[in-house]
Amino acid sequence: MENYTMAGRTYRYYGQEAPLYPFGYGLSYTTFRYRDLVLNPPVLPMCANLSVSVVLENTGQRDGEEVVQLYLRWEQSSVPVPRWQLVAFRRVAVPAGQETKLSFQVVAEQRAVWAQDWHLEPGTFTLFAGGQQPAQQTRVPSEVLSTRFTVTGTARPLHVC
Repeated sequence: MENYTMAGRTYRYYGQEAPLYPFGYGLSYTTFRYRDLVLNPPVLPMCANLSVSVVLENTGQRDGEEVVQLYLRWEQSSVPVPRWQLVAFRRVAVPAGQETKLSFQVVAEQRAVWAQDWHLEPGTFTLFAGGQQPAQQTRVPSEVLSTRFTVTGTARPLHVC
């Protein structure tokens, strides 16, 4: 094999074509609402980790479980990257009418890109949080929140951090 590019070989690089059964696909007997997506800090140095919190509320009449998913998108990268990349997920049981606040950590390594070695780049990123992939079409209501954050500094190899 001489061509190692992932373009056209995995759903993360298909362009606008959506996978038939994306990660987290499934139905629930209840409904959920996401709110209060908070990133700390919203501007971070190159090697820093990002703290994320989001509130998940069970708005239905039955207890239920939800797979909360976090995806990262590079707004501009020097090399080809996926449309978005799964960086965290957690299955959470939430009783009917209750809510829970979830905390995640997105580490610097998850922002690294491959260009002969792993390195970090400055720029703007979008973080998505929800019960499905961004822009996924579903038969039941589901939502994905998004917000942006900025990484400052100069590009550097990951091992320097």
